[in-house]
Amino acid sequence: ATVVSSRSVLLQRDGDVVDVDGISAVTFDIAPGSYHVAIRHRNHLGIMTAAPASFGAAPEALDFTTGSLSTYGTGSQKMVSGTFPASVLWAGDVSYDGLVKYTGENNDRDPILTRIGGTVPTNVVAGYHGEDVNLDGQVKYTGGDNDRDPILQTIGGAIPTSVRTEQMP
Repeated sequence: ATVVSSRSVLLQRDGDVVDVDGISAVTFDIAPGSYHVAIRHRNHLGIMTAAPASFGAAPEALDFTTGSLSTYGTGSQKMVSGTFPASVLWAGDVSYDGLVKYTGENNDRDPILTRIGGTVPTNVVAGYHGEDVNLDGQVKYTGGDNDRDPILQTIGGAIPTSVRTEQMP
């Protein structure tokens, strides 16, 4: 429950986490020992290793994308199929509260509508915004590749009042 070290790093499109130079491995200035490793990304639910990872002289690579690394909690990652099958973070935590909600108070859908202006649901806003759930550089409320549908998919797709909770202590 105690954060020993924290860094901002680069999460690449293919799932690699590297230093901010885009190439180097991520390092931490911490005493050798065993620590849980957590990953957070702007509008996604964070994940953490179920067991501590060993930090010492030789770096240990952790691959959260294979689905074979045990993570804390239940259902902490989503499996995607297709050309690049992987275990990924759940998308849609637009409000940064550790929950993905489609309806109700403090839901993650309404901020998308607010970002695009609130009155014309077909508006599109370009830029690096927390409401850009699918990370395509645009905030869209309706139409193809909108940022609202991934929220519904994250909570299960069938019951809009469902909530997905981040699996972090």
